[in-house]
Amino acid sequence: MCLPASHLLLNLSFRSRSGKTSSSCLTMNVLMFLLCCQIATTLSQKSDSALAVVETTEAGEGDKEHEEARTEENKENVQVVQPTERWQTLRPGEAVPAGSHVRLNLQTGQREVRLGEEQLKYWTHKHNQEEEEESHTSFSGEELKRALKKMKEDLNTASKQDSVSSQYRPLEELKRDMAQLDLLVETDVQIMRRLLDQFNSSNSTTEHRLNILLELEYLVHQVDNAQVLCSMGGLQMVLGGLNSSDSRLQESSAFVLGSALASNPVVQVKAVEAGALQTLLTVLATSQPLGVKKKVLFAAASLLRHFPYAQSHFLSHGGLQVLSELFRTDSSGTLRTRIVTMLHDMISEKQELLSQAGVDAPQDSSHQERLRQYSEVSLQQQLLEEGWCRLVPQLLQASEHDHREKVSFPSPLQERDSYAAKDIKLRLSRPVACCTALRALLAMAPVCLDQYRSDGSLLVSLDSLRDQYQDLVHTDSTVGEESGYFTEIIELIDSLQLTIK
Repeated sequence: MCLPASHLLLNLSFRSRSGKTSSSCLTMNVLMFLLCCQIATTLSQKSDSALAVVETTEAGEGDKEHEEARTEENKENVQVVQPTERWQTLRPGEAVPAGSHVRLNLQTGQREVRLGEEQLKYWTHKHNQEEEEESHTSFSGEELKRALKKMKEDLNTASKQDSVSSQYRPLEELKRDMAQLDLLVETDVQIMRRLLDQFNSSNSTTEHRLNILLELEYLVHQVDNAQVLCSMGGLQMVLGGLNSSDSRLQESSAFVLGSALASNPVVQVKAVEAGALQTLLTVLATSQPLGVKKKVLFAAASLLRHFPYAQSHFLSHGGLQVLSELFRTDSSGTLRTRIVTMLHDMISEKQELLSQAGVDAPQDSSHQERLRQYSEVSLQQQLLEEGWCRLVPQLLQASEHDHREKVSFPSPLQERDSYAAKDIKLRLSRPVACCTALRALLAMAPVCLDQYRSDGSLLVSLDSLRDQYQDLVHTDSTVGEESGYFTEIIELIDSLQLTIK
């Protein structure tokens, strides 16, 4: 067994100090031997203390978990670069997604990365779509202003609607409340049905029927209500009231009929088919109170207006003869103005339609049919034959006569008083009748011109009326009031005089 190296070195040093038996060669050999012994001792000690590695399942699983944890930690610490279509420099430690294109720049010595070929194709397509969407969704300044203005308007409208709706209660809620109060909410159709049943009841009195007719007159101003009333049999009920012996029922029935016929072609057709025109002419031809004749004229005018088929029947059934007799027997002049107004409306609407036919008329079948029907209405020729060219100027002469009787012109002191000027207008008996007569004379001028020229009283009346209305215009201008109505009458007189000359 070898001695420790420290012990040997001490012995050698001791011997070398004594210098008795050492030599340089022997010393070297001994040192080499000692070094070999020291190395052998170290190796023997290490081999004796070495441990054998035993593989176990638990240890292997622990190592795997440890490795996975280290891998996840490394992934979290790695910075991933998102490449684009351009080259960008990669710094140390940075990672790139799979499929990226990586190169080494020989000029700078750095790595660079960009999108791969497949990635670049997908990115370019997506980028183009985004640009198109941005271009579509871009707005100009004016468009943004209009959009903001519209948003404000919508908000204001919504707030107004909310404020208005908050002021009223829902209909269903009102019905429930009224049902609790034993109140019945009826529609117009239900009301008309109930009124018809009450009118036809044998227990109804004349006063009750008059009230029913008054309510029906209010309802039939609605076009739909008038048509529904006819479908319920209300037209026959009204015509029956015209044939009543009670003048009050006749007057109220004629009022309901005229309101239902006004601007309602459906009711006009049904009325003609039911014989309403013959009934109205019969009432006008018989002796009736003034109130009844006024309402019957109103119903006849509503039936004839813009209805050439009814106008043809009116002429063929002697309507002009009935009106001329009524015109002559009207001592008050109230019916004359209504009669002349109705005749003027019939003439003017035909002239207006025929004047539009050659200019800008629609080419639909209904318009052509109206033209054909109006061409069969020879109203102006029959007016000439029935002597209306002499009758209408009588309305003008009566207006001029009443004017001279009832109008006294004011003194200069009264001209300064606006109330006196207003009193003049009130005392002017028939400016409306005068204006109506002038318009009718102008409309009848194509067939009555020779009659006008031979009628000396007509020419005198025109001159007299013009002077009188000219004085009224001067009076109004003196007191600072408008005189447009009188000025219009003067213009009509001038136009008629020019036509006659």
